[in-house]
Amino acid sequence: MARRSSMLGYVMWLAGAVAVSAAHAQSVTEWQTQQAAAEAKADRIMAEADRHKGLLTQYMTMREGYASDDSRAFRMIFGQYIGWYLSFLGDYPLATQSFSIAQPPRPDDRPSPLESGYTARPALEAIPELASNYQIVLLNEAHNIAMTRSLTVALLSRLYAQGFRYFAAETLSQSDTQLQTRGYPTVDSGFYTQEPVYAEMVRTALKLGYKVVAYEANSDAISPDQREAEQARHLYERVFKQDPHARLVINAGYEHIVKSGIYLGGQSMAEHLYKLTGASMLAIDQTTMYPHPSRQDDHPYYTAVMKQLHPDAPIVFVDAKGKPWSQRPAYDVTVFFPPEKLERGRPTWLTLWGLRRPYLVSADGCDGHYACLVEARYSNECPDAVPADRMLLDLQPMVVSISGIKAYSSTQGVPSGYLYLRPGSYRLSFVVAGDKVQERTTIVVPQTP
Repeated sequence: MARRSSMLGYVMWLAGAVAVSAAHAQSVTEWQTQQAAAEAKADRIMAEADRHKGLLTQYMTMREGYASDDSRAFRMIFGQYIGWYLSFLGDYPLATQSFSIAQPPRPDDRPSPLESGYTARPALEAIPELASNYQIVLLNEAHNIAMTRSLTVALLSRLYAQGFRYFAAETLSQSDTQLQTRGYPTVDSGFYTQEPVYAEMVRTALKLGYKVVAYEANSDAISPDQREAEQARHLYERVFKQDPHARLVINAGYEHIVKSGIYLGGQSMAEHLYKLTGASMLAIDQTTMYPHPSRQDDHPYYTAVMKQLHPDAPIVFVDAKGKPWSQRPAYDVTVFFPPEKLERGRPTWLTLWGLRRPYLVSADGCDGHYACLVEARYSNECPDAVPADRMLLDLQPMVVSISGIKAYSSTQGVPSGYLYLRPGSYRLSFVVAGDKVQERTTIVVPQTP
């Protein structure tokens, strides 16, 4: 369970918050009892899926489990689980639909950047400039919203140019001792690295020359604060103990990177790390200002910024003195992602803000067998490497529904689709029921369109 423990405590905390709003219909105790049962059932289904080796079969098991129970408590918990797998398969819009955290105004929100003298700047330009004065850059993500890790991939080369040489990712497994020499993640490198954009983040760091560090706590049988402290201790021992002046980029989930305040009854990994190192930290929040499936769930600041500025790439706000804006005091910078645009059912942010381009692939290789998983691996990587991109083509609808809102798979009935790939050579595979490879072929993505 360690591979996914990073989010469960946060999910249950959110569930408790939802219980307050549900109290008018049922007691908080009743809601918590339903959630405990839902979590136990979700864990059983996921354990059953894990007994299968292939990702497609795992997903189909999860999909059947999702359809078996439409209760609100189960869909809230299991929607998170199946959202992970939908992102692994490349159905990013449905992954977002399956589990979405509303962003209402909070008491500690700072005034809107539109009303307090800040100017919008491209995040890819501003963040490296801001990072030049810090020893540690902390970037967070929403685990089932791969858009929130897309900017990090593009930032890595610019942060490397600023002198950062270490990259740490929460999901990485310490048992994959060959990751650094191999140069790319495999199915055994971690949990969230099964999602292609996360894998591309790790692969990019390795290719640039970063030393990549796994820092997850070793045990689940500890309190949230003990887990945060253990993560920080691993980072200290594996980076700063040997290299006190090291410059480190960290990718973590949600509030592991807050620099102040109470986190799950204790302190965050970032707070514990500061106590050990005293290093200057730039904390960048990417988990609030992104487009939600329901516009009503967007933060009012997000709605206003999109309406006024219409950005087509991630932006941040900086004042005349170069100080960045953040929504909350616990962070230094807040990233605003543009509205999602789909082409053939897939989001265009998969270009990773200029690193990749769309490559049209026909479903002919599926030979009429659906669901069909299309995967593109770099030609110089092994068969168990995490693909550079993958997409699921399916004629049967996958439906997600929470609180009566229904959404269907974005690639349902699509006879072809775009894979998003860097220029280069790839092995293309078409995987069908039983994780059988129906066809393999080689493609080359040219340097110019």
